[in-house]
Amino acid sequence: MSEIERESMEFDVVIVGAGPAGLAAAIRLKQINSELSVVVLEKAAEVGAHILSGAVVDPSGINRLLPDWRDDADHPFKTEVTDDHFLFLTEKKGFRLPNFMMPPLMNNHGNYIVSLGNVCRWLATKAEALGVEIYPGFAAVSLTHDEKGAVTGVITGDMGVERDGSHGPGFAPGMALLGKYVLIGEGARGSLAKQLIANFGLAEGREPPKFGLGLKELWQVKPEHHKPGLVQHSFGWPLDMQTGGGSFLYHLEDNQVAVGFVVHLNYKNPYLAPFEEFQRFKTHPSIRGTFEGAKRLSYGARAITEGGYQSMPKLVFPGGALLGCAAGMVNVPRIKGSHNAVLSGMQAAEHAAAAIAEGRSHDELSGYEAGWRDSDIGKDLKKVRNAKPLWSRFGTVLGVSLGGFDMWTNTLFGFSLFGTMGHGKPDYASTEPAEKHQKIVYPRPDGVLTFDRLSSVFLSNTNHEEDQPVHLQVKDMDLQKRSEYSVFAGPSARYCPAAVYEWVDADGNSIASEPGHDDARYVINAQNCVHCKTCDIKDPNQNINWVPPQGGEGPVYPNM
Repeated sequence: MSEIERESMEFDVVIVGAGPAGLAAAIRLKQINSELSVVVLEKAAEVGAHILSGAVVDPSGINRLLPDWRDDADHPFKTEVTDDHFLFLTEKKGFRLPNFMMPPLMNNHGNYIVSLGNVCRWLATKAEALGVEIYPGFAAVSLTHDEKGAVTGVITGDMGVERDGSHGPGFAPGMALLGKYVLIGEGARGSLAKQLIANFGLAEGREPPKFGLGLKELWQVKPEHHKPGLVQHSFGWPLDMQTGGGSFLYHLEDNQVAVGFVVHLNYKNPYLAPFEEFQRFKTHPSIRGTFEGAKRLSYGARAITEGGYQSMPKLVFPGGALLGCAAGMVNVPRIKGSHNAVLSGMQAAEHAAAAIAEGRSHDELSGYEAGWRDSDIGKDLKKVRNAKPLWSRFGTVLGVSLGGFDMWTNTLFGFSLFGTMGHGKPDYASTEPAEKHQKIVYPRPDGVLTFDRLSSVFLSNTNHEEDQPVHLQVKDMDLQKRSEYSVFAGPSARYCPAAVYEWVDADGNSIASEPGHDDARYVINAQNCVHCKTCDIKDPNQNINWVPPQGGEGPVYPNM
């Protein structure tokens, strides 16, 4: 890249990612000093197009960032939570757990059911009104450094590169955007955050990061099945009692229901397919009635950070900081992270603005790293720090029960009998060889309540220019065949929620669950990718590296 002559632009602060964290940081910087020059880069074609979340939002972050937001008639927080249901599902029945058993932090009253994409679109208007420059359609693909190694900016991706790496007729080199500080708010498993964590050793002394895969559909349901403000969570079937995960049903305004399913990516069985588990979940007697006579509107998928308190890397590096889900700030039992993302963006902005006022640049914002544990972010995450490791270690029934007990003791007495537990293996190392497991036979989709992946990807409005380098980089194709296929029976064909990966024979027939074919060939349908990052996380050999495609490409999520 250094051989290409690039235009450059200089700012006080460069922010990567127009999610809740990045936009909150931009707004806060301008609130502190309106003279600061601030730019936000967003790889999606428009702000909000790559944002995917449940979402039930705790407004505590927004309350602090924009105290008068309720006076804005255009705000997106239209549906306040009115009812909370927690279900445990067996194959045929659903058992509602009494709300009084739940720790107070699990109470959703006072929260709002929203489209997080629309929240970001709204925040973007607030940021632009303050003078923030927002550039959608520009993917930040690499970092710039000074002679001491400090980060000084980012480079956006080149456009018009052909599949073989040559420059096509429409080639346009990316730009260098330089700043006194660079704030990274890419979301879970961001490509630049991954580089920074590795290059600066930010994860040293921390537990390995943990992730889940969240799948979501938005439906228009019949008025008689719509209960505005209802929030329903479940765990149990269709997953077995050793596999972590669960579901959500959120009733928004306008007869819309968001339904989603999360599978913890530390599952063992390589034959498990999260997308198919999601489809199967909707057929449960306690669930399917909501969708009778309904129409599916949208589909999407995204990795979720689940490591929490003990997995968060060091948040600062020379020249910048990590924000929100790029650092792993999701509260797993609450299935909420946007409030912490907003708070982290504000905190990083306050430290960056103070540093610039002192005439500093390209150093560590050490106060941000030193302060987050004692802030509302740290207090929120510390109370639930053992919920995930207890579930992973003891399974669904005992693990969830112990997790609930631990949250109660943390809430009532401020301590845990378990201390701070470790997570153990990273998710990719949890996958076991296929010979230890039996194939899972999933029912065929009916096209009414349950669907296949390709028709679902169509609803995500995903698009990539095919004649460009594949952005899903397999480092060693021989290793992929020798191990991912021959040992693990090709789990990428199942864990990918967008039908990107296939193992096929010489005739093009799928053979993912049939190891032993000498002619097995790996097919990567990169144009289907919804940017969930699951392959980057779950590949058993860490042999797949997700990098951004050309700016503006990927899914275009409306109201997700």
